[in-house]
Amino acid sequence: MLVQDRLSPKTHSKKLPTLHTSTFSDHKTLDFSIWVSSNLYKTLAIGILIATVATLFYLRDTTTTTLLREAKHQDKIQFPQINWNSVTTNVDKATPFANFKSEQWIVVSVSDYPTDSIKNLGKIKGWQVLAIGNSKTPSDWSLKGTIFLSLEQQAKLGFRVVDYLPYDSYVRKTVGYLFAIQHGAKKIFDAADNGDVIDNDIGKHFDVDLVGEGSKQEVILQYSRDNPNRTVVNPYIHFGQRSVWPRGLPLENVGEIGHEEYYSEVFGGKQYIQQGISNGLPDVDSVFYLTRKPVLEAFDIRFDEHARKVALPQGMMVPVNSFNTLYHSSAFWGLMLPVSVSTMASDVLRGYWGQRLLWEIGGYVVVYPPTVHRYDRIEGYPFSEEQDLHVNVGRLIKFLVTWRSDKHRMFEKILELSYALAEEGFWSEKDVKFTAAWLQDLISVGYHQPRLMSLELERPTVIGHGERKDFVPRKLPSVHLGVEETGTVNYEIGNLIRWRKNFGNVVLIMFCNGPVERTALEWRLLYGRIFKTVVILSKEENVDLAVEEGQFDQLYKNLPSIFNRFPNVEGFMFLEDNTILNYWNLVQADKTRLWITHKVSKSWTTVSLKGNSDWFAKQAEMLNKVVSTMPVHFQVSYKESTTTDQTIRICNSEVFYIPHRFVTDFIDLVNLVGDLEIHHKVAIPAFFVALDSPQNFDPVLSTMIYKRKPPTNSTFYSAEVPAIRPWTVSSEQDFIKLIRIMAAGDPLLMELV
Repeated sequence: MLVQDRLSPKTHSKKLPTLHTSTFSDHKTLDFSIWVSSNLYKTLAIGILIATVATLFYLRDTTTTTLLREAKHQDKIQFPQINWNSVTTNVDKATPFANFKSEQWIVVSVSDYPTDSIKNLGKIKGWQVLAIGNSKTPSDWSLKGTIFLSLEQQAKLGFRVVDYLPYDSYVRKTVGYLFAIQHGAKKIFDAADNGDVIDNDIGKHFDVDLVGEGSKQEVILQYSRDNPNRTVVNPYIHFGQRSVWPRGLPLENVGEIGHEEYYSEVFGGKQYIQQGISNGLPDVDSVFYLTRKPVLEAFDIRFDEHARKVALPQGMMVPVNSFNTLYHSSAFWGLMLPVSVSTMASDVLRGYWGQRLLWEIGGYVVVYPPTVHRYDRIEGYPFSEEQDLHVNVGRLIKFLVTWRSDKHRMFEKILELSYALAEEGFWSEKDVKFTAAWLQDLISVGYHQPRLMSLELERPTVIGHGERKDFVPRKLPSVHLGVEETGTVNYEIGNLIRWRKNFGNVVLIMFCNGPVERTALEWRLLYGRIFKTVVILSKEENVDLAVEEGQFDQLYKNLPSIFNRFPNVEGFMFLEDNTILNYWNLVQADKTRLWITHKVSKSWTTVSLKGNSDWFAKQAEMLNKVVSTMPVHFQVSYKESTTTDQTIRICNSEVFYIPHRFVTDFIDLVNLVGDLEIHHKVAIPAFFVALDSPQNFDPVLSTMIYKRKPPTNSTFYSAEVPAIRPWTVSSEQDFIKLIRIMAAGDPLLMELV
């Protein structure tokens, strides 16, 4: 997964602990925003939540800012009132570690038994590992030398923030940060369970000591502030990988691949947040992950270990994550992970929020050459979990750079900014309350807020020629499938996001007539970039290639079991491998309606039972038996579109779409067939007209190119139609030829060949 193991929770029989309440507690809305995000279409059907869902939807759309502000005025967010002097001290009385103290902590979220990476973290000298459990963590989790806090133990610590944390998320690390601070932390390394610190030495790569004997009083290279309109940078360019970008970088900035004309310098000592670069699988977003690699090949991207570390001046930001980052005590307030946004966006929003507040105390972020090697587990990245990130991050950065506060204490500024982010729709009121709880918890464990300093943003910056520092990054070989480094990447990536956003919760079911050992991986590579997943069926099963057995004559009988595997998707697209899908021309189709080739005369035909073979008569006889047993609503719909019983409707059914709302009815119709050997080409059109009237079908496939026999050349292909049939792909060479032709509609496909 991207960042942490952020999979849906496993089913557990153990009882979840009862969490203590606080002034800001709201148990009924625990993880509500995430629930809405993953169940948006269901919530639209519930009348009493229409207004709420509409507001949440507008938060994700930059073109609806006006509507969002109107909604805010109708339901004003309450600013928390806190008596800072009344916060009482919280002493650990709930764990066996009450008297334990350490200045250097590694905090990691765990969902499974200890990985080799966690075991290696425990071997780093001078650092105490703290593992934070969630509802997916085995109850008997244990690792010698590591402190483990289960859900039950977390609930007993007396922290206010516990009331707002989802049970099944890595954001529960927030409890771990407080526990570490309570037990003497001066430095906290935010880590993950799938990466190894290079050479097992944090101090070798980061600036662990900023003051005292071990500190390095050095000058650090810094990005130039000459262009005030440049507010975010891609640090991977500085470290040798120009066509790789980090998760959280606005996609409109992906095309900025030139190296710095020059740098400036800054004195070290205030790099309170230190972001490391990861070799192997760097922190990349799902767009990069889904478009820059073969399906079954792990990333192993390397960065320049000899490049100088680089600082970010005030007014310029960089994505910061939660698995390879060192925080010094002056920035501990910035460890809070938001709870009302998606898991993939939480640490990114935290990073930008924290950077802006860091300027208030004169601190800055420094990015370091490779500090960790992360291992690519070759698992699908949840694009849906990043949607709000891609939509809002650019606007968030612009807002943060222009935000100003006249408060006189750091915690007051923090609370004010959190409130402002809620008002602007970047997170919800839940995170305003969460911030208030977090700040009070910090005080309760003995944390002292840092002193404020004047902003350098207000001062004009002039860099003389003598102060300009040159550094030309190396251009390392890209082991991933690279892209042509031109400005067009912006437009192409934008299209890919739009297509993936549209079909990212639709399952594609393919039937392969050709040799799957030569084509299965290619089909997944082509269509897996767009759809949630690609399920492949063929005449013969192939376990190694995850190809399932299915006979085309009655293939519809395989569909219910596939439907049941994906209960929460928007719909299912079926495609035979002799038909090519131009997905970019399907975006405007209605995914709540049925799609089929009912207006393509060569595909959807009516055959008279007189004068034709007995096969049609036998099929009609079996179909009539099924119709006679249909419930009334199916029968009425079927007979309204069937004018006579002397004909039979045939559809070759190479491509069709079934939305979620018809899935249960479709399964019921398949069950009515039972052991009858009704052919796929007969059953599918019959089911469709029983489910709904053809006049309600979406006509998106009506303009497809459809020929009965394959032409002698490929000139009949067009990127302007939704689909093309027939097309033969039986080898890797055929696939490469197809990809090059389809690149007329999706230029990024050229990366695959």
